[in-house]
Amino acid sequence: MSTTIAQVGDPQMPESAPRARRLLPRLARPAAAVLSGVMLYASFPPRPLWWLVLPGFALLGWVLFERRFRAAFGLGLLAGLGFMLPLLHWTGEEVGPVPWLALAAAEALFIAVGCIGISAVSRLAGWPLWAAAVWTLDEALRARVPFGGFPWGKIAFGQADSVFLPLAALGGTPLLSFAVVLCGFGLFEVVRRFRIHRTTGELPRLAAAATAAAVLVPVAAALASLPLVDDSAEDGTATVAAIQGNVPRLGLDFNSQRRAVLDNHANRTEQLARDVKAGKVPQPDFVLWPENSSDLDPYRNADARIVIDDAVKAIGVPTVVGAVVEPDTGNLRNTLIQWDPDKGPVATYDKRHIQPFGEYMPMRSFVRIFSSDVDRVQRDFGPGKKVGVFDLAGTDVGLVTCYEAAFDDAVRDTVEHGAQLIAVPSNNATFGRSEMTYQQLAMSRVRAVEHSRSVVVPVTSGVSAVIRPDGTVVQKTKMFTPDALVDEVPLRSSLTPATRMGPLPEGLLALLAVTGLGWVTTRAVRARRAR
Repeated sequence: MSTTIAQVGDPQMPESAPRARRLLPRLARPAAAVLSGVMLYASFPPRPLWWLVLPGFALLGWVLFERRFRAAFGLGLLAGLGFMLPLLHWTGEEVGPVPWLALAAAEALFIAVGCIGISAVSRLAGWPLWAAAVWTLDEALRARVPFGGFPWGKIAFGQADSVFLPLAALGGTPLLSFAVVLCGFGLFEVVRRFRIHRTTGELPRLAAAATAAAVLVPVAAALASLPLVDDSAEDGTATVAAIQGNVPRLGLDFNSQRRAVLDNHANRTEQLARDVKAGKVPQPDFVLWPENSSDLDPYRNADARIVIDDAVKAIGVPTVVGAVVEPDTGNLRNTLIQWDPDKGPVATYDKRHIQPFGEYMPMRSFVRIFSSDVDRVQRDFGPGKKVGVFDLAGTDVGLVTCYEAAFDDAVRDTVEHGAQLIAVPSNNATFGRSEMTYQQLAMSRVRAVEHSRSVVVPVTSGVSAVIRPDGTVVQKTKMFTPDALVDEVPLRSSLTPATRMGPLPEGLLALLAVTGLGWVTTRAVRARRAR
């Protein structure tokens, strides 16, 4: 009887353990896909863990290696959600989870499609090269479509403290992303080749050389690019002040007291003038206010014009004021105004890359089904057309308003038009104390190295900062604290290879990706015909 029981077993117990053992291997890759995405997220600021991106891509390489297309899509979607859900959590800071989840899901879908391509090219010799190119192509597409694109989450933007950062000066953010991803996939290939060697004793020289190159060439290229990172003053220096006036409250309602926001920045500028007179800080050559520092149109509102004019006259130097301009007809304008202490407003720059679902509302009636916050945007903003470069007391200052810092062309255009320094006036008050401000600050640090320019970031509520051309932050404010940063910054006019080549590196990497995908497709078609 006991023998029979041992053979047949308890009807409730013996099948569960084998079922669990069969289930665990099936869950390994999905769990690893999510973990790889989380590691990519964790490599972004405010955490100084940039190196996590390498094991993150190594793990993603294992997850996707020679998977079928359907599996690659599902695993890529999991990785994309693991990356984008926490990275973009700030987008739901004040409007609830629906916009956040929708945006994260949309970005994750792009990544999932890219992962199909990565899986496909993993069947090619030297696959890490092709796979890194596919990822870079995927980033290029996300930066352009839909609604003008959303470049947030570009791998390059998590590398402000990285050993790979000098590559930004060589080939811009596309090359920086490509090199990091290549190194990560190369690490997985090293492990894979090592395991094959232990099992079979075989290690073809060509495969070994390609594997080593995938890891070592990006590092060597970054080290070779170090001479491109230079913070010396080619055109002398300028003393700049960045004003952070703070806002009366956090969140979407920060500008319900628009006059209070304006007064905060005017008062902090007048305090700076008193500090200069007392000898506490040097006299700035010009002053930068943040985006939305005056949501009252000074062209239509006499009180706002007087407040700004008094503050600018007190400090006595040209000042850039961020304002919402309300034309009689047409769209609003997110405008930076060059305000002279004697002449008043003398030049303007209208933000060119405006934020969908924030500054304008596409598909308004459809979006309203999911969130009534759509009606907070009652009148859409319209994009500007001209590149913004102001001559401020003899210094050519390139203007990049907030969200525009994520777009390669918006920053590069200003340098090509003669900017010796880049200003990124921003307003992050809508996103409270989230990680958004740190992610955006990292973008500005990467841009500083990419174009070898000092970058000054005045923000309504923080973090405002002064950044050297080598990406070093030399001054910064605390969040939601009125402050003024005054610093002497180096001015530069030489162009890095990244600036000179413009979109060429991205185009070449996209061509490389398309070539690899085309090669895989051709092989697949031939294999089918051979059957």
